[in-house]
Amino acid sequence: MAAAKPYDDIPGTVVFDADMARLGYHLNRFCMSLMKADNRERFKKDERAYLDEWPMSEDQKQAVMARDYNRMISLGGNIYFLAKILGTDGKTFQFAASSMTGVSEEEYRNMMISGGRSPRGNRYKNETPHG
Repeated sequence: MAAAKPYDDIPGTVVFDADMARLGYHLNRFCMSLMKADNRERFKKDERAYLDEWPMSEDQKQAVMARDYNRMISLGGNIYFLAKILGTDGKTFQFAASSMTGVSEEEYRNMMISGGRSPRGNRYKNETPHG
């Protein structure tokens, strides 16, 4: 188990550090394979068969098939690599971000246009809010 890190208790945040890179190595390699058209076609034809060619954990494979980007990130996925899945599916970062934050694409777009989400609650869990 990795040592505790000062950023472990930031709510809703997964920091892609060396430990996460090791955890997600095969997941991210799979994602990079989707840069090639023939691999994208093989994946679209039979996702499970293609995923089984990679020594990923079953949790990682299930997260990919469910397109659960938050879960993929918690299992070592890097958003820049996961973007290859988005591209394969014909989806945008806006689509992924809205699904990851639990709002519609329109709500997400409007939030970002109006200055982004509130920083309220974006503190370490052990901090208390100030007046």
